[in-house]
Amino acid sequence: MSLRLELKNITKQYPAVRANDAVSLKVQPGEIHAVLGENGAGKSTLMKIIFGAVKPDAGEVFFNGQPVQVRSPQEARALGIAMVFQHFSLFDTLTAAENVWLGLDKSMSLAEVMERIRAVSADYGLEVDPLRPVHTLSVGERQRVEIVRALLTNPQLLILDEPTSVLTPQAVDKLFVTLRQLADRGCSILYISHKLDEIRALCHHCTVMRGGKVTGEVDPRQESNASLSRMMIGAEPPQLNRAAPNLGGVGLEVKGLSLPKQDPFGVDLKNISLSVRAGEIVGIAGVSGNGQQALMAALSGEDPRAKPGTITLVGKDVSAATPGVRRDLGLHSVPEERLGRGAVPVMSLAQNTLLTRGEAVGKGGWLNLNLMHDMAVSLIDRFNVKAGGPGALAKSLSGGNLQKFIMGREIDAQPRVLLVSQPTWGVDVGAAAQIRGELLKLRDAGCAVLVVSEELDELFEVSDRLMVMAQGRLSPSIDAAEATVEQIGEWMSGLWEGSHVQA
Repeated sequence: MSLRLELKNITKQYPAVRANDAVSLKVQPGEIHAVLGENGAGKSTLMKIIFGAVKPDAGEVFFNGQPVQVRSPQEARALGIAMVFQHFSLFDTLTAAENVWLGLDKSMSLAEVMERIRAVSADYGLEVDPLRPVHTLSVGERQRVEIVRALLTNPQLLILDEPTSVLTPQAVDKLFVTLRQLADRGCSILYISHKLDEIRALCHHCTVMRGGKVTGEVDPRQESNASLSRMMIGAEPPQLNRAAPNLGGVGLEVKGLSLPKQDPFGVDLKNISLSVRAGEIVGIAGVSGNGQQALMAALSGEDPRAKPGTITLVGKDVSAATPGVRRDLGLHSVPEERLGRGAVPVMSLAQNTLLTRGEAVGKGGWLNLNLMHDMAVSLIDRFNVKAGGPGALAKSLSGGNLQKFIMGREIDAQPRVLLVSQPTWGVDVGAAAQIRGELLKLRDAGCAVLVVSEELDELFEVSDRLMVMAQGRLSPSIDAAEATVEQIGEWMSGLWEGSHVQA
């Protein structure tokens, strides 16, 4: 039986970096094959070459034993290759069904595609409403649309780039069942993830990359997290030291915040109350699409509709204040969407510092370009961002490196209150440990930190108190040391005392 995919000496050089350096890889039919490496190791470039989105400078690609030149994603799909990108490629103004239909040949009508989406969604436990416009979907919901779109092509090779980065534990379990079903039917799966537990639980084989080269191949089922981490980053991730919080005054307080949804498919916020004190991290868990985005928009000032007295920042009522006024009071935030919200894709890293930092803006709006440059250099160094310098465009960075830069920009501002959505989405184990460590340092310096994350492990690691959002409501808070994964999982379904939410 011939190999499903074979790569021989694939090389790709960009101006500032050699992304792939003579990479060779073999994938069997029905094999779930992990590609592991730190941010910027060359994994995503390699996947884009297989999918025809990037042209290699040298090397050969064989599919089902035949030499192929995949010149475009259309050619890849015609061969039977499907890919789910880490940065989604969906049109915001179209519905989920229209987006899926665009990615297929036109042998099916839109109505048939909608039926197929419903069937595949039910088959694999991936909840997707075909009629929802994409701009109303959370990141987790968009990911489900991408996965369903890929599955509808009945691929022989499915490439998944960080597929679980915004899925809950229950959704990850469902996805694994789906992937094992696909593999049993003969579909090969290339699986990129930074979550070592997942790779060990799911994958049959693992290729490890560092600096654009293959540095090892192992059976992940025979490895430990520590041994995989050593192969990937040359060390084990540092252990976090979380001391007991030293609480100060209330940094952020929300009292009875209710907001009607801004679009037909959103979630109403219902009587939200919470407080975050200086020197503590409060974590909010929940399935994507339960009102987390709406809450963060209200707190950051992006949505200024809150009634007077509902949102207080360091003792001042900011319910109707602009983001700029809130920033002047010491509030900084990191949105869940990196490109387009957290950073402008076509601007350099130096220019992107201006989105939330005013140090380089002089009188009359004159910019101090040297200060902008120096700030970007400092962030790149401090947060170990792999980039072609401060002049590199935001869109040229890998997802994990851009996340490190954006997180660094806001942490370095020394905020009094920090709001963070998905702090380590798509970030490798070493960088995730660094970001979490920086959040704890910020908390120990007296910042009030509110973290929204769909990674329960992360929330348990950094949070002093935990809450859960379900259907626009917020659970009571519980001491993180007393909470269990099972209890938080139950609360994610809206099942807490006095919640009045139907499961």
